Amino acid sequence: MDTDEVERRIEAEIPDAEAEVTLPRVPDEDHEDAHFAAVIVSPAFEGKTLVQQHQMVYDALGDAMTTEIHALEMQTYTPEEYRERS
Repeated sequence: MDTDEVERRIEAEIPDAEAEVTLPRVPDEDHEDAHFAAVIVSPAFEGKTLVQQHQMVYDALGDAMTTEIHALEMQTYTPEEYRERS
């Protein structure tokens, strides 16, 4: 799985999400160490705890979290939180 596919899955499952996914370190050739980092912004995170927000992302990625993705660092924001951060 590549960064574009991770972004596509997140954006397809979380309403109005914008995801930016990167590789925080060089993956090995066999993808046995597939580490990703993601910044996800969505109004769907409004009123949710951080744990609930992260669970939404895990749910969006489904089985890939146990098969194709070894680790996922994530930062989740509502649009307002993201604007304030910038």
